Order: sequence, then C-alpha cells, then structure tokens
Amino acid sequence: MLHFVRKYGVWLLLIIVLGLGLWAGQRYLNLASLQDVLGNLHALVDKHPVVTVGGFVLLYVIVTALSIPVATVLTLLGGALFGLWLGSLLVICGATLGATVAMLFSRYVLRDKVQHRFARQWRAVNQGIERDGAFYLFTLRMIPIFPFFIVNLLIGLSTLRTWTFMWISFVGMLPATMVYVNAGRTFATLDSLSGIVSPRMLFAFSLLGLLPLLSKKILNIYRRRSVLKGWQKPKQFDRHLIVIGAGAGGLVSAYIGAVLKAKVTLIEVGEMGGDCLNTGCVPSKTLLKSASVAQTLRQADKLGWRNATAEVDFAAVMDRVQQAITRIEPHDSVERYERLGVEVIKGRAALLDPWTVAVNGDKLTAKSIIIATGAKPRIPKIDGIEQVDYLTSETVWTIREQPQRLLVIGGGAVGCELAQAFQRLGSQVTLVQRDEHLLPQADHGTSALLAQALTDEGVDVRLGYHTVAFDDAQTLRCRDREGNEHTMAYDRVLLATGRQANVDGWGRETLGLALRDNATLQTDDFLATRMPHIYAVGDVTGPYQFTHAAAHQAWHAVVNALFGSFKSFRVSYRTLPWTVYTDPEIAQVGLTEVQAQVDGIKYEVTQYDLDDLDRAITDGATIGFIKVLTAKGNDRILGATIVGAHAGELINDYVTAIHNGKGLGSLLKTIRPYPSYGEANKYAAGEWKKAHLSPRTMQWLEKFQQWRLGK
Repeated sequence: MLHFVRKYGVWLLLIIVLGLGLWAGQRYLNLASLQDVLGNLHALVDKHPVVTVGGFVLLYVIVTALSIPVATVLTLLGGALFGLWLGSLLVICGATLGATVAMLFSRYVLRDKVQHRFARQWRAVNQGIERDGAFYLFTLRMIPIFPFFIVNLLIGLSTLRTWTFMWISFVGMLPATMVYVNAGRTFATLDSLSGIVSPRMLFAFSLLGLLPLLSKKILNIYRRRSVLKGWQKPKQFDRHLIVIGAGAGGLVSAYIGAVLKAKVTLIEVGEMGGDCLNTGCVPSKTLLKSASVAQTLRQADKLGWRNATAEVDFAAVMDRVQQAITRIEPHDSVERYERLGVEVIKGRAALLDPWTVAVNGDKLTAKSIIIATGAKPRIPKIDGIEQVDYLTSETVWTIREQPQRLLVIGGGAVGCELAQAFQRLGSQVTLVQRDEHLLPQADHGTSALLAQALTDEGVDVRLGYHTVAFDDAQTLRCRDREGNEHTMAYDRVLLATGRQANVDGWGRETLGLALRDNATLQTDDFLATRMPHIYAVGDVTGPYQFTHAAAHQAWHAVVNALFGSFKSFRVSYRTLPWTVYTDPEIAQVGLTEVQAQVDGIKYEVTQYDLDDLDRAITDGATIGFIKVLTAKGNDRILGATIVGAHAGELINDYVTAIHNGKGLGSLLKTIRPYPSYGEANKYAAGEWKKAHLSPRTMQWLEKFQQWRLGK
C-alpha cells in the first residue's frame, strides 16, 4: 500500500483536487447561481472596488490553475461587473496567471516523471518547442474551442521558458477574451452559454489561430528567398535530380529517384560503389573470413583434429579480396544504373550556383541536388609522420607482402577488425588506442570483453596511449596514462583514426554551405543544407558513417527533394543498429547503459549469457551475451547489445521490435527452430519474464496446484 501511495500519490492528489474543484465549480459558479446574486455583486463592487477586483482576479487564477471548466462563466461575469476594458484586463491577467500556475505545476511535479519515461521521444519534442514552440502556443491560444488546460499541462512538460509562455498566452487569449467579456455585459439576460459566440464566430477564431502557422510558412519562404537572393534561377531544368557521388548514399538516392520516375543524373569522379565496395565493407569482410579460417585451423584440436596445420598465402588472400570486389561490382555498375534509367557521368562535379553543376565541360541544371561525396581516412597530426609510408583503410588492400610487425593506431571498429584479421593471418599486431576503452561508442563491459578477446589471440593492446612522434620510419614513441614513454617498432603502420568528410572540391565554398564543428556538412532534420533544395546524405554529413545509415538517409533526401513542397519527412535514427565484425561480433541498437544514465532514464537490465545456449555450445562459440535495456517496470525495449557469434544477425529482432513498438513479450512468444542462435533472443526475454513474476502469485499458484492434488 505504501509503495502504491509513493508511486501514484501525486496523480491521486491531482485527481482529488480536480474532482473537488469541478464539483464546487458546477455547484456554486454556474450561470444561474451567479445571475441570482448579480445585484449583490454589483453593490459589493461599488462599496469595495479594490477588494472585489483583487478577489475576482484571485478566483480566476484559482479556477484556471485547477482547470475547473467554469472560466467562461467567470469571464462573462467580469464583463457584467467591470465593463469591457477593465473586465478584459482583469480576466486576461487572471487567466494568464492561472495558466502559468498550472503550467508550473506540470513542470515541477509531472515533467521529470514523463521526461524520464519517454526521454528519447521528448528530446525531439523539446527540440521542436525550442525551435517553434512560440508559434504553436500562439496558434492554440487563438483557438477558443481547444481546451486551454491541456495546453497548460503539455507546455509544462516541455522546456519552453515561463516568461515566453506568459506573454504569448496573454496576447493569444486576448481576442476571444474580449468577445466573451463584451457578451458579459448582457449577463443577466443570458439563457445559456451556447449563444454567446456563434459557430461562425468560432470558425473565424479558428482561422485566426492559423495565422502563426501561416506566418511561419511565410517566414520560411522569406528565408529561402533570402538564401537564394543574388542567384539567377533557371527558367527551366534539364532534370529533377542531380546526385554527386556514387557511394552507398548516392547509389541509393539515384535508385529511388529512378523508381519514382524522376529524371536523375549521377556523377562520380572515382570508382562506382564508393568506399563500401572498394575499400570498406566488402574487402574488410572478405579479409575477416580468410582470417577466421586461419583461426579455426589454429584451434582445430578443440574440435577433435590432430596436426591440422596450413600455411597462409597472404598474397592469395589479398587477391581473393579483389575477386570479391570484382564479383559484386555489377551491383553498383554504370550499366546497371543506366538500365534503371539513370544518367551516369564519370567526372568531377562542381556546383556553379544552387541549381547548376559543371562536369566535363558541360553545365547541368536540376530542381534539386543531393551531395553524397563520402569521406576519407583522417590522418592524425603526429610529429614525423611525413617520413612514414603509412597504410590506411583505403591503401591497405594494395599490399601483397604480409607485415611481420603491424602497428595499428586507433581502436574503433576499423582498427579492431583489421588488427584481429592480421593477427590471425600471422602478423604480430600492436594496437594503440588513445581512449581508455576500445569502441568508445560501446558500453565499457563490451569494450573490455573485446580487448580481452584480442589479447588472448596475441594482439598487444595498449589502451590510454597517446602518440608522441615517429622517431624514424619504423619506430613510434608513445606516452601511457601515467606519463611514461614507450618505443614501439614496426614494419608497417596502419592508421585507423577515423574518417573526415569530403566537403571540399565540389563547390561548397561557392554556395557558402555551412559545416558543423566536426567538419561535416551541416543539414537540418530533413537533410537539407542552408540551400533548401540541396540535400546531403552519408559520410559527408553523418552523424553515423555506416552504409545502412547512408541508405536510410537517401530515402528521406530523395522523397523530400521530389515531394517536399507537399510533405517532408524528418530523418530518425531511433532504430539504427551498428555492428563490429570482430570475433566475437558486437551489435547494438537503441540506448546503452551509459546513454540511459546520461539521459536520466530509469531502466532495467536483462542479460542472457551465450554459454547457456545449446547451439553456441555445439559450435564452440560460447563467449558473449545478450543485454537488453527495458523501461522500468515493463517490457518496452529501450536498447539491446549483443556480443557473440552472429550478433549482427541477432540484433535484427530488436530493431524490428523497437520499430514496431513491441516488447520482450513478443520475442518470448516467437517460435524458433532448435538448435539455433535465434533462440538466444527468446531466452533473454524469458529471463526478463522470470525476474518479473510476483512471488506472491507464485505462492498462490503453488498452493493451487497442491489443492488440485488434494493436499
């Protein structure tokens, strides 16, 4: 009982107060009751004007603050007692103060509970309120048929400033208030409230309420014209869409545009397929497979084999990487896209103005443009690096001689994957990471497990090491977290210190397109740059440098570019997963524990260890776990982290569940084949269910079963 009162006491008190206020208001503050005492009220005003004015305002504040639905009657009474001008002033002051009290109650009593429970959803609401809250509040205040008490409570849950709420409420409620106060001058002769304002008048107010939205629309049009001022817009266009860059984001953009029957031109200066096909996803995963086979042979004795040995042909492994690229190339080829109806041009594109692109001496115009120029490896500033023949994620695929000692600088996804692959193929790898943890985006427990796995395989993992200088072409000096210096020798060094957006060389400076602090191309929630018809997708804008993130953005950019004048779509990353293809694999979607703690979200953790899974035991792949974050007290999934074999496939269950608003109960009810890795998600859901079974319920169930046996 005590727990119930603590948990729901505020809500019960609110309901009781509202109920009493409603009862009192209907009994004593109705039209007939006030008409009966109207004469006495007039006499009281004449005898004690200051007291009655103060009392009236105080009563109005209380009624409005408690959301008692009798404000209309009091407004009429204000007109009857004080006339149009003084009555309007008193009513609007009382209404504004009362609404502010109700708003502050919602803010300081209810907001934390709501914000914690729906933190991610309210983050977007808060951003919208900060950007357009004044417009929307003004609109709602101008429409008298919309319940004002709902507006008060909802705004209280947001971050709109109190002063902004007060003055907008004052101005927004004033027109309707004056109409009602004016009607109140005939208060004694009114039969009901229905005839005070005609449907025609209410409709007119509603139209008036659209004024802020229309103003916003006009302001946006003005801003767009201001941005484009000084540029000569073509009278007609050659095509609907020009896409600059044929990596993942550009290819998907061109594909969707063609499917939607738009005339599309795709321009690429380099290789079709971009980073993913040529230097990223495809070659790295091909290399990881060869490395996995080498590791399997190395551990063959655990599977019952004796003397299972093989020699790595490193050149052949790297040739196989190129063969995989060649086999996948037709999917991203010029020929395929031309068959789809896309005009493909090989050459360097340059924006001449907001609608014109120069390429190979020609000038092309389009109604909309999508920038998908990708990114390139970031080269860190380390003293002496100019004397080093370093490798990057782009150039490592060109080598055919295996380095005996490979130094990897950077502990992100690329650094960890390639460090493990080269170690398994026979190199002695040292991995230097500036941060205290590998994979900074992952939970610390996950990072620690991966660091241990790499260490167990022989990788020399150095965490918290800062690079100082390259003393020569084969020696790096570092400083550890205690400040001690260490010298590391190597044959080749691989830089895996992140990627920087390709924001230069295609005309950004000409148009003055802005950059963020991290040097990515700045876009809004709809992926538009400061030029409203020029969009950006993929690594050039971020915030996630994943192939599937670029494809996700491409849909939004194309649809907004082609149909934005009718309907635009904000891009959301709420269900965007990511995977690191090390062994064990690491996959994640939604919130991690660190993010939940930063956001102040109350959560529960359910964990299922893979060493209990039958299929993992048969495969000898028992390292790892499934960790699920759920909302406090229910099975709503906030996020999931999976470490282990096939994590990149298993995470899809949670992506789908979060996207469709399903909880762990839906995973528990899903039938899985036995034995399979998919069962792990069902068992994780079972762990949550067991933890939430009521002990008292189980005791009664036990007694019931004993009763059935006659005991």
